[in-house]
Amino acid sequence: MAEAIATLIQENDISVIKLDDGKVNAFSCEMLTQFNALLAKVPKDSGALVIKGRDGIFSGGFDLKTLATGDMEKIMKMVRLGYKMLLELYSFDRPIVAAVSGHSIALGLFVTCCADYRIGIDGEYVCQANEVRNNMDIPIQIMEILKARVNKNYFYPAVYHSDAYSMKDSIAVGYIDEVTSEDKFIGRVMEKAKELASLPHPFYTNTKHFAQGDVIKKISDAIKKYEDLVKKKQ
Repeated sequence: MAEAIATLIQENDISVIKLDDGKVNAFSCEMLTQFNALLAKVPKDSGALVIKGRDGIFSGGFDLKTLATGDMEKIMKMVRLGYKMLLELYSFDRPIVAAVSGHSIALGLFVTCCADYRIGIDGEYVCQANEVRNNMDIPIQIMEILKARVNKNYFYPAVYHSDAYSMKDSIAVGYIDEVTSEDKFIGRVMEKAKELASLPHPFYTNTKHFAQGDVIKKISDAIKKYEDLVKKKQ
């Protein structure tokens, strides 16, 4: 049995998925498989979801070791699982709170952006979409999430130039909604999750999908095109 690097606990009507691989919370095939399986267990007609990182790191993004192998089958599997996760989160029927416990980089940041409310620790941590600086582009299925979240005045430096921002500065960028001290962090996260969990079903779900339906479709269509391209190459 694979080691549990993503865990799910239930606190009344709050579901908490914690990511902890003991390192940088890289979204490897294993992490993504476990995360997606846990996400499928979270109620979609009541409550709220909290996604929490480990101390000092929310997530550093896709697993670089997998990318470095050159094993295209495993790389494409990881990427497909990552895209599936983002679509599920962005279209999730109940409120999501991202408990940004440290650095939020690349795919970690995109998960953060999928949440309805994002709380960071006021410390020496950064949020960064670093793809361009690392010789990678940002595909449509991720770009649509960024376009929906990043404030217009910051879009060029944040997305095109891959600038890194402190947690406090990330509020103006649109990555984070609020920051709090480390000692108050979990209490504030759970307080906000409890507040959002009280939003009635299906009225929250309907309103969210009315507002985000066009973006959800663009993400879904882009993922399908990617999968079709992968099939042609196989």
